[in-house]
This record gives sequence, structure tokens and C-alpha cells, in this order.
Amino acid sequence: MPSNDEWWLDAEAGPVVRPYALTGGRTRHSGEAFDLVATVTATQARVADPGSLGPEHFSVLQLVQVPVTVVDIASDVDLPLGVVRILLGDLRELGLVLIQAPISMKARQVDRNTLREVLHGLRGL
Repeated sequence: MPSNDEWWLDAEAGPVVRPYALTGGRTRHSGEAFDLVATVTATQARVADPGSLGPEHFSVLQLVQVPVTVVDIASDVDLPLGVVRILLGDLRELGLVLIQAPISMKARQVDRNTLREVLHGLRGL
């Protein structure tokens, strides 16, 4: 029978921790839903109780010091997207991150004069 250290380590895969262990068994985050391409940015708020957050939370907080999309965070921390969404929900609930929905193309109103100037500039090339 393997020792405790051997039980939680796979030579090829590295440490074995199930996603539900990282999320406390939760499968959905609390609060408002957000898109995969939503932009996440850290706020200036301080962590009131650092013991209440796991190392994964702190990894995410390090990444979002500059605006980053949800899907990029999942890629950078090498965690499943569902787990990252739950971690982001936790951080948002604590006021540590701001999650902004992407601006739809319909919402962007471009002035016809601006488009005309761009077209003239391209023709001039």
C-alpha cells in the first residue's frame, strides 16, 4: 500500500487534487453569470482573512493585476474552466475582482465620418 505522500502524487501527472476539492464541492459560482471572454481585473481591496482563500485564489489574483479574460486565466493557472469560474465568483463576492462583460459590436457606435476618414486613409496608401 502506498504511503500518504505517494497516494497524492502521480509521477507523470504531478499532484493529484480533484477539482471538487478546490471548489469545496461546488459546481457553480454564486452571483451574476459571466462570459468566457469577460475581462477580470483586481480591485484595490485587501483580503480581510487570507486564511479563507486557497493558493489557487492567490494565483488568480496575481494574474488579474492587469485586465485578463476568464479563458486566459484558466489557461494560465492550468485549471479547468469550471473551477476558475468558481474561484472568480468567490473573489468577486469578496470584492477583490471586477468582472466586466465584453462590449458587443452592436453597442459600439462608430461615426460615419470616422469610417469615411479611415477609408480615405486606406485608399491613400
